[in-house]
Amino acid sequence: MLNETEFRTEDLPAGERFEAWEELLSHAHAPMHQTTEFAADFRAHVRLIELGEVVVWPAQWPHLTFHRTPRLIRQSDPEHCHLSLCMSGNAVAQWQRSEAAYHAYDFHVTDTSIPYDIMTDPRTPITMIGVEVPKTLLGLPWGRAQQIVGRGLSGREGVGALLAQFLTGVTGDTSVYRPADGQRLAWVLSDLVTALFAQALEAEGELAPEARTRTLALEVKSFIRRNLRDADLTPSSVAAARNISRGHLHRLFQAEGTTVAAFIRDQRLEAARRDLTDPGQSGTPIHAIAARWGFRDHATFTRTFRSAYGVTPRDYRHAPVLAGPAAAPAE
Repeated sequence: MLNETEFRTEDLPAGERFEAWEELLSHAHAPMHQTTEFAADFRAHVRLIELGEVVVWPAQWPHLTFHRTPRLIRQSDPEHCHLSLCMSGNAVAQWQRSEAAYHAYDFHVTDTSIPYDIMTDPRTPITMIGVEVPKTLLGLPWGRAQQIVGRGLSGREGVGALLAQFLTGVTGDTSVYRPADGQRLAWVLSDLVTALFAQALEAEGELAPEARTRTLALEVKSFIRRNLRDADLTPSSVAAARNISRGHLHRLFQAEGTTVAAFIRDQRLEAARRDLTDPGQSGTPIHAIAARWGFRDHATFTRTFRSAYGVTPRDYRHAPVLAGPAAAPAE
């Protein structure tokens, strides 16, 4: 699995919790002063997940105020771009004369090199996914990218939704990845952050060709996964929907050693395999599951499934431990 550290304040005596939390979060992000009315019995949870130079940290905590002051910046600055994906709760951030409010599925962006204050809503705990990306890993010059600080970015549509999906997928279960996958995931994450910034700044033309290509591949894969139930989903329909040529589409997948048709087939098989192991669908006929995921012919589905997993769908349903498919990559 990935290199991950989990910290729960409840594992410490009540009097030591808040100080330990302050120290951990200052290490994960950057040194900050924190204040809360819950310091005497602070209840919070954070997981630090290392992806090469990038750190992702899903967390939950009660009402807090964070202060990143000029003095703390002079003492220590990791030169990171920070993003928070708010999953639940609300927060307000202030930079000098600017202020922005954040709600569920909004991205909040800060720069560790500038002072800020962040106040979470005192009425409810906040759940979020923090991301620390070294500025040097972004595909835009930081002087350009930092214009995004303080601007509202949505995780509900476009590249923002793709980034939110990636973050929730990676943090949902890190056990399906190997330690060697960390650097690959860091590159994917950095590309998505760069693409999100470029989209918001209308600066897509400033991206390096390699970053544009990798981001397009991620967008195409996301489109395919969302449309697996469509039996008419083909390389031609994918290319038309994404407004690219079939040749360009095939080159995206050739670079990864596969084909568009194989990717569609494998994603459909994996979706059907999950349904076969779902106790809530034990009464659903196998041919109905196959049709649900775009397989027009039951015999073809059975043959393809057996080729991929070594057993028939029927045998797999009754003994799913016989076949253990590899986890689908987050991107």
